[in-house]
Amino acid sequence: MLDLIEIKIFCAVVECGGLTAAADQLGFPKSTMSRRLAQLELRVGQPLLRRQSNRLQLTEAGRLFESYARQMLRLSQQGLQVMEDLREEVSGELQVRCHPVCAETWFVEALESFLEHYPGARISLKTDEQLSPNSAAQGEIWCWFGTDPECGLRYEPLVQLPASLYASPDYLAGQQPIQHPRDVSTHDWIGEGATINDGVLLRHRQEGEYLCQPTPSRLLFDDVGMQISAMRRGRGIGILPDTRVRALNRAHPDSLIPCLPGWQAVPWQVGLLYPYGRQPRKVSALLAHIRSALPPSWRGCKLDKLPTRCEHGALYRERDLANEL
Repeated sequence: MLDLIEIKIFCAVVECGGLTAAADQLGFPKSTMSRRLAQLELRVGQPLLRRQSNRLQLTEAGRLFESYARQMLRLSQQGLQVMEDLREEVSGELQVRCHPVCAETWFVEALESFLEHYPGARISLKTDEQLSPNSAAQGEIWCWFGTDPECGLRYEPLVQLPASLYASPDYLAGQQPIQHPRDVSTHDWIGEGATINDGVLLRHRQEGEYLCQPTPSRLLFDDVGMQISAMRRGRGIGILPDTRVRALNRAHPDSLIPCLPGWQAVPWQVGLLYPYGRQPRKVSALLAHIRSALPPSWRGCKLDKLPTRCEHGALYRERDLANEL
């Protein structure tokens, strides 16, 4: 069986080019280094080093053995790190931030069940849609809505929730029918103001893409629950994730219905933000717990790839142009 100390000495000698420098690096006597190298060569049955011009050079067998030796050292270090992580307690304060769109029951329940597993942990939870410049330095964990904000934190996408245009049956009964995305501009819009600054892109398998421009809402929301409540009261139309509407309609049938069947909005992307590098065990444990606590209806959510006639943000109005001609 190979000895890890002998392997460590061998790698140090190769790196330093000689016994003296390697002995200084490891803090071993040269006599010990020489003896352990000789023992290693006996174990492998091959000379691994030869002296040339006052330096120790690798033999052919030594060159082959070196890569395996370094792998063994890396695996040994990784194993020790795992054992160290197991000794580290999951305790202390955790700073958690949540985008308002993600502030739903499942997320709070995930944090509650985490605290039940780890009585020594404490969580400070705040909702915010603006990342702090100090988020990375403060070691914050975010449940984030949208794409990678490139803020100095590592971004891990979790799901893409297919989304569509919805309204209440009462609202649609008193309005002109919505037959095409161009009709959206004639209706009251319920949603976050930032959502429509550059228009709202809708996609259809056969029709392609259409960038519609809703009328800006006079009442803006950063909370999905309040948006749904306003839509259920017949205040207008808006985009919501399909899974959220299905859950609502199971509890309250026909509360909201699709305005444009077959057309899909850009999916609602949900992800995690957390510091780069090796995480303290309390952080890695919480991240793993959040991943496992995703609602069953979210898991594996992906938007069907639709044929595109333009990039996101571009304007596609083939039918309108055809009509104008």
